[in-house]
Amino acid sequence: MDAVGKRVHAFVRVKPTADFAQDVIKFGPDNKSIDIYIKKDAKKGVVNNKQTDWSFRLDGVLHNTSQELAYETVAKKLVSEALIGYNGTIMCYGQTGAGKTYTMTGATAEYKHRGIIPRAIQQVFKATAHSVDPFVTVRISYLEIYNETLFDLLATMTSNGTGDAQMAVVDCPQGVYVKGLSIHSVSHEEDALNLLFEGETNRVIAEHTLNKNSSRSHCIFTIYIESRFRVFSDVKCVNSKINLIDLAGSERLSKTGSGGQVLKEATYINKSLSFLEQIIIALADPKRDHIPFRQSKLTHVLKDSLGGNCNTVLVANICGEAVHVEETLSSLRFATRMKWITTEPVINETYDREGTVKALEKEIILLKQELAMHDNLVNRSLVTYDPLTDMQIAEIKSQVHRYLKGGIDEIDQAGVEWNKGLREGVFYLGCKTCGAGEAEKD
Repeated sequence: MDAVGKRVHAFVRVKPTADFAQDVIKFGPDNKSIDIYIKKDAKKGVVNNKQTDWSFRLDGVLHNTSQELAYETVAKKLVSEALIGYNGTIMCYGQTGAGKTYTMTGATAEYKHRGIIPRAIQQVFKATAHSVDPFVTVRISYLEIYNETLFDLLATMTSNGTGDAQMAVVDCPQGVYVKGLSIHSVSHEEDALNLLFEGETNRVIAEHTLNKNSSRSHCIFTIYIESRFRVFSDVKCVNSKINLIDLAGSERLSKTGSGGQVLKEATYINKSLSFLEQIIIALADPKRDHIPFRQSKLTHVLKDSLGGNCNTVLVANICGEAVHVEETLSSLRFATRMKWITTEPVINETYDREGTVKALEKEIILLKQELAMHDNLVNRSLVTYDPLTDMQIAEIKSQVHRYLKGGIDEIDQAGVEWNKGLREGVFYLGCKTCGAGEAEKD
């Protein structure tokens, strides 16, 4: 299947608030545009030529939207396409406290408030339930990038809180993968949700002014789907993965009042997000030949999602209060730049050569048994369906040649066992080889 360029989809989700800035944030009638207006403040010496209004057009604006509608809008189609072999990535971006983790994971205490990850798990297992062809295997991994270090949230943790395996981002012909990251097979939706909850308890969080439970790391929950199709003699394997990414929140240190370890974490977060933005700008520039994905662990891991074989969707989470308008503008600019990126999603399918050979051998055995049963019914016990030996082929050619030249009146079938169809085929071959006319005798 030929690769076809496809734009990254970008949505904005507004966190509900009682202090929504109606004079600052305006939504278009089609729920696909958002305008920002900032009043000039003479006391602060704002010059007349400074921009005070902006307009952004995205793929959708989610305002006062339920978790169910958010999933239907953002993720359902991407998950459906992953089930037929397309890789997919959904990424939540925005300032700390804007609702990224709620959008991605949801409120685990209430079923109706569950987020994209548990709903995607449910959709996958509903689609694969009772499936015989294809036979589907589902696996799960959960990666954390904290202070530019990789951690496996599902690995057996040692007493000092570090994973047993040394992990690294590795490039390979099929894309990038994280060496040392554990991948767990799951047979039911409940098994996958238990892994999600286990990983959530291991995430690094901290409290500061803007968010009591601020995520201090980037987390990537991945669902791997393998489908094996057995149609006739072909054994086709389709592989795909869904990356569900909860990015750490960007933050202004002056607003959070961070210090000590939290300040160090914020510095790493802002640096990695800055590198991510640089990558996005570079990908959107057709004149750029080299994209520096290896600038950070985050951008390296996202290499396939941003510039490769993947359906990619961004959800920019913003706050609706006027006090956060600068951060809102920054998130909307980021979302707009994401829409400039083009990926080339293709179905990831392979054919199992060993499986194909075994399937063909089995089919040949079954066909021979069927023919033997038919021959037995019509009393043709001397027929064999094994391949002819070189000596048998040479003898047949010799007899055909003599028969066509008139040297013998009939072909001896006793010495070489063959059926009528094969005999007619050999006569035709003999005629073509010897240059004689069509055989007149049966």
